[in-house]
Amino acid sequence: MQRRTRSTVASVLAATLVLSACQTMSPGQKGTASGAAIGAVAGAALSSATGGRAGTGVLIGGALGALAGNLWSKRMEDKRLAMERATAGTGIQVERTADDQLKVSVPSDLSFDVGSASLRPELRGVLDQFAQGLDGSLAVRVIGHTDSSGGDAINDPLSLRRAQTVRDYLDSRGVAASRMTVEGRGSREPVADNASEAGRAKNRRVEILLREPKA
Repeated sequence: MQRRTRSTVASVLAATLVLSACQTMSPGQKGTASGAAIGAVAGAALSSATGGRAGTGVLIGGALGALAGNLWSKRMEDKRLAMERATAGTGIQVERTADDQLKVSVPSDLSFDVGSASLRPELRGVLDQFAQGLDGSLAVRVIGHTDSSGGDAINDPLSLRRAQTVRDYLDSRGVAASRMTVEGRGSREPVADNASEAGRAKNRRVEILLREPKA
């Protein structure tokens, strides 16, 4: 009994070290490694409680945990690659965020004219690609941004209207409005210097984020 307890404790400590190492990994690696570590802990505990060998439980639990941790990554990675192919050469940025969301950043020359919340034709094609094949459980967040021209009284409602326009278009393409949230952040989150026209153009953008539903 004492030996079994020592084995279980060692397995839990090993899994803890794996979780600590996850902090230096990429998002995809984190999902797999974290799943493996959590599975290892559960496997060791279950094996010990039922009289089995903790090491065997670690192997089984770790394998199952790694699979579970990688399921999200596979689906989201497929969508990321599809969006990258669809928007190649357009200036649209497609990336996976640190908190495991797929973010599509659309610059002003492809999204909206200055002072307008009407979709440009170029953005419609991007949104069509985004909506295509979306899993019904995935949540969508649309965030509108402006440059610093004008004050908050103008920029805040304009950025929100732009986000609402994108939501409405996605809804018309089969993405249920109930799955989407919208935000307008005005000029408060610049990604470039507003002192130049080129910088202001980068700040006038729409971001669309896709994520798994929270457990």
